[in-house]
Amino acid sequence: MKILFATSEARPFTASGGLSDVAASLPKALKTRKQACRIITPLYGSIKDEYRDKMKYIGNLAVNVSWREQYCGIFQLNEGGIIYYFIDNEYYFKRDKLYGHYDDCERFAFFSPAVSEVLPLIGFTPDVIHCNDWQTALIPVYLELFYKNREEFSNIKTVFTIHNVQYQGMYGYYVFEDVLGIPYESSGIVDYNGKINIMKGAMDNCDKITTVSPTYAEELTNPWYAHGMDKLIRQHKYKVTGILNGIDHKQYDPSNASDIYAPFSAQDLIGKKINKNKLSYDMGLDVKENVPLMGIVSRLVSHKGFDLIQYVFDEIIYAGVSIAVLGTGEPEYEQFLLEMAARYPGKISVKIGFIPDLAKKIYAGSDMFLMPSRSEPCGLAQMISLRYGTIPIVRETGGLSDSIKDCSMGKGNGFTFKRYDAGEMLGAIHRALEVYNNSTDWENLVKYGMECNFKWNVSAGEYIKIYEEIIK
Repeated sequence: MKILFATSEARPFTASGGLSDVAASLPKALKTRKQACRIITPLYGSIKDEYRDKMKYIGNLAVNVSWREQYCGIFQLNEGGIIYYFIDNEYYFKRDKLYGHYDDCERFAFFSPAVSEVLPLIGFTPDVIHCNDWQTALIPVYLELFYKNREEFSNIKTVFTIHNVQYQGMYGYYVFEDVLGIPYESSGIVDYNGKINIMKGAMDNCDKITTVSPTYAEELTNPWYAHGMDKLIRQHKYKVTGILNGIDHKQYDPSNASDIYAPFSAQDLIGKKINKNKLSYDMGLDVKENVPLMGIVSRLVSHKGFDLIQYVFDEIIYAGVSIAVLGTGEPEYEQFLLEMAARYPGKISVKIGFIPDLAKKIYAGSDMFLMPSRSEPCGLAQMISLRYGTIPIVRETGGLSDSIKDCSMGKGNGFTFKRYDAGEMLGAIHRALEVYNNSTDWENLVKYGMECNFKWNVSAGEYIKIYEEIIK
């Protein structure tokens, strides 16, 4: 099969969240299963020259954005065995950040038809276009409205993946004719609850909807999780499937000493202790072997559970742990954590920012990893932490529920709690400490966790089944 993976970001070129990791890994996994998968993404100004210098110019054409006619260049790059296509328009994409601009709707209303328009130019007509989040949600809409009557597009199917339903591409009606260029008689395609909702357009017009974990697919039928989209999810439930994301085991490899302090494996955990000691020293924490180090690598926002952490923070410290935090987010939580670091020197260290090298060292050097999210569509940090022998403590939601099973339920790989409650979170931490204090049980748990398989090959197989189903 021929699959075109349409995404607004992709590592190693651009990244703002989990979508970029999926775009970097899923196409590679599909290729190992003999599928012809290529990626198409914007040519952002932030893409480094080391990649730009290797790109091949394919050509250009004009793309209509409502009444506008805009330049569209197309570049090609073979990186890591995958062919990437980059849509070039400096007016839309030469910006200081990927999203958050006043004209985001127009930027991706340009990108979406450009994906279809360039297909004859690149000589690749896919069986399936796999779209991701609202930035590519207009692709199924425009295919249905403007392209399906052309022979070369008539057999193309579309899959739309919801990575985070919170971001739907909602706008006022002023964008309808001026930006989207959709005929008035077709206005219902993107109308939802009195607003323009671009994600709704994709859900109505794609052949299959996927979410990034089975539990998240179920949660989206619940108003508490769905940000107003639960009615639509229930309406389309017959074509909704949840597939748990994976991680690249080569990218997160504890036996590779190039990006952590010392290599280690499930068979030889000596390097794990070295990582803990050096991380503690570098972050200004007390180095004590019998005191567990709890890592947190996260956006510092309320839906990641920081209101729970804030509520019982003193109790967490009194339980007998030290804490290493890396992240950036809401000023309230940044300030709170910095104040706690000043109150408890040697017990908690906080680094505000996004520092990938330090993130890996926290994954490798911590004993436990705290992730008490209110909502988590999939989550990758809990899988990454297990790769490095760091045991997750998570709330049972979304992909956290699908990937982490509580030790009290038999052969578990972490500690979980169900209700979004600070007391329940604290209880899970205490249960983790009880096991930690038994060195033999803890070492067995660490080894078991490191051997958990979160490779993309299983998930890729599920996507292939979906592609085959809609093609047939």
